Amino acid sequence: MIVDGLYYTEEHEWVKIEGNIATVGIADHAQEALGEITYVELPETGKEVTVKGELAVVESTKAASDVYSPLSGTVTDVNDALEAEPELINQDCYGQGWIVKIQVTDTGQVEQLMDADAYKKLFEDD
Repeated sequence: MIVDGLYYTEEHEWVKIEGNIATVGIADHAQEALGEITYVELPETGKEVTVKGELAVVESTKAASDVYSPLSGTVTDVNDALEAEPELINQDCYGQGWIVKIQVTDTGQVEQLMDADAYKKLFEDD
């Protein structure tokens, strides 16, 4: 499932932009590939992040996978619910399974992300 109105990265993160706040999670494709998610290592609020810098780690029964920041900025909020219920990412990756919120320092970086149509094309080539 790919949600219109969100932005995506080639590493399968999704981004919802509201003003200069970006909510970030992993796309449906990524959570399916990982399988049952068992642990999420969240960053500290206040952490400065850069494009493609490590943002979080998601562990599953299959593997551990880094989540990369799609934009530069400061982590303003983390989804603490994932500490007790990491499976929220499997159940609702675009809703309750969000990972972090970032105050974006350069909104122009959004232009480097894919919209839903461009992201869908990644899968057409497979």
